[in-house]
Amino acid sequence: MEAAGEHFRQAARQGTLHELDSQEFTVPGIAPGDLVRWAYDNGMVGSRDGRAVYERILGAAPDERCPLCGHGMVRTLDHFLPKRMFPALCVDPLNLVPACADCNHIKGERHPADAETTPLHPYLDRIDQDSWLDAQVTHSSPVWLDFFVSPPSSWAHILIERTRYHFTLFGLARLFAVQANRTVNNIRRQLTAMLDAGGKDMVRAYLTDEAETRLADRLNGWEGVTYRALARDDAFCSGAFEL
Repeated sequence: MEAAGEHFRQAARQGTLHELDSQEFTVPGIAPGDLVRWAYDNGMVGSRDGRAVYERILGAAPDERCPLCGHGMVRTLDHFLPKRMFPALCVDPLNLVPACADCNHIKGERHPADAETTPLHPYLDRIDQDSWLDAQVTHSSPVWLDFFVSPPSSWAHILIERTRYHFTLFGLARLFAVQANRTVNNIRRQLTAMLDAGGKDMVRAYLTDEAETRLADRLNGWEGVTYRALARDDAFCSGAFEL
């Protein structure tokens, strides 16, 4: 299992997780299902000492926020490479990712078929030092925000494709849009009062300030991106939110 973990780490560093052969991640003499039951179900989850490790990994996500979607509350540990196919990695810390129940369910037992369809690993793919999430206002009734991946030009092609795949796999465009729509509904009355008191400039100043505050904390958080997109939209600042 230690050798399997080192093999996993080398592949992760080289960007070749999709090339791993599941047959190389078994333990001789132990059936995969028996190994998972012994090491993970009993040793990690079912024993006092193992459970303490489980809880420490589970609690590692800042603010209990799922690192796969950036929104849901962490409820479980997801095996980045499925434990059924890679049983020797069933208790490897690098293969255990805190996740919300929805993301765990969506990902299921997917194994990347190629480099472009390898989801982002929150421990390894630290991309949030760059701004890559953006949105624009759609003037429907009600107003709707379209979220999309807008990576910097310095990113490698594979990273761009992986980010787009991750974004699509976990349904982040709709997840963020629903939350953004709720935000607009919550501040509509406040925006109307600002528009009446100081016009669109007051509305824009408020939205810009809210965006800067949130983006300073999470550069690619849906909340900050929402406020930034609203502040950029002249029609919205002029009262389109009242429709």
